[in-house]
Amino acid sequence: MNGGKSMIHGPQRIVCLTEETTEWLYLLGEDARVVGISGYTVRPRRAREEKPRVSAFLSGKIDKIMALRPDLVIGFSDMQAALADQLIRAGLNVLVTNQRSVPEIFSTLRLVAGLVGAQDRAEAWITACQARHAALAKAAVAWPRRPRVYFEEWDEPMISAIEWVSNLITVAGGDDVFPELATQRMGKGRVIADASEPVRRAPDVIVGSWCGKKFRPEKVRARDGWAAVPAVVSGQLHEIKSCDILQPGPAALTDGLEQLHRIFAAWAAAA
Repeated sequence: MNGGKSMIHGPQRIVCLTEETTEWLYLLGEDARVVGISGYTVRPRRAREEKPRVSAFLSGKIDKIMALRPDLVIGFSDMQAALADQLIRAGLNVLVTNQRSVPEIFSTLRLVAGLVGAQDRAEAWITACQARHAALAKAAVAWPRRPRVYFEEWDEPMISAIEWVSNLITVAGGDDVFPELATQRMGKGRVIADASEPVRRAPDVIVGSWCGKKFRPEKVRARDGWAAVPAVVSGQLHEIKSCDILQPGPAALTDGLEQLHRIFAAWAAAA
């Protein structure tokens, strides 16, 4: 089977339990296969208007999913294990991926594209995306210094960047101040137990993306001892919405990365 579009190749009725798979299938022109989506889906906007919302992140409307007669349900991460178990026990075919790094995201995109016979279109998109990554990394070489970056995924407890975000920070021209935590695949492994540790690591830029909750820079500035952090002193506290960077798919690889690069480039220009 070549990479051309085929309406007989692979699953015809797909329920996507997370946003990134929906966005990817739309980008591939395979949106007709999507019959149900996550309630948290905001990308692409059209999907939210066209497709029934049948799940949250940790739970789903099993009866509504069954009524859609899917031949495949696609989810993401160990956190959806209980939901996947329910769907499997209901007799459905379920694929749950667990990508954590940028290379793993690209591999997952290829896997999903292969399921629907869209390999050629996927490779064209991936090649263009990787070329843009290389261009951004090259542009950052000209900066006098790379910013030290603290990315906060949650505030109570403080959780630092997941691996693909740490990877994207590097591509965008920054250095993650908690690289050792980024390699921890579970969220609990990225919890910062000592609230003064980010202060000691002196980030030049702080980026908040509080998993769907609005980032509050004033709360960060008010933390004990944080007034002396270089990012706080210079006002370099920024938000990137979680839908743009905490979904392990096209959004993070494009819009999320571009936002990081713009933030870092502006910092470098002012340094």
